[in-house]
Amino acid sequence: MTESPDAVLLYVPLMKELGMSWNEIKNTSHRELQGLLRAANEYQILHSFDGYSSEDISEIAKNKPEIRGSYAKYLEQRRKFEEKIGQKKKVTFQGLR
Repeated sequence: MTESPDAVLLYVPLMKELGMSWNEIKNTSHRELQGLLRAANEYQILHSFDGYSSEDISEIAKNKPEIRGSYAKYLEQRRKFEEKIGQKKKVTFQGLR
């Protein structure tokens, strides 16, 4: 096998997370594979804390303080995604006029 990081960073996640076969991976362009992997990663971030409230995260963070950083990333990604699909509008000083 090649020493390329693509084997670990691209092909294995596509096979494991998206259930793609080796033949499907070989027949798909590298650019499309990277896009699929980015989309799968985005999906994972957007749903990583579904079902948890801020209080739940506070309780978990007592034993695992690093969870706060992951939760903050989750909240930021959710906010960006909701803005893109138009669920929430970004409030700015110009928008208050």
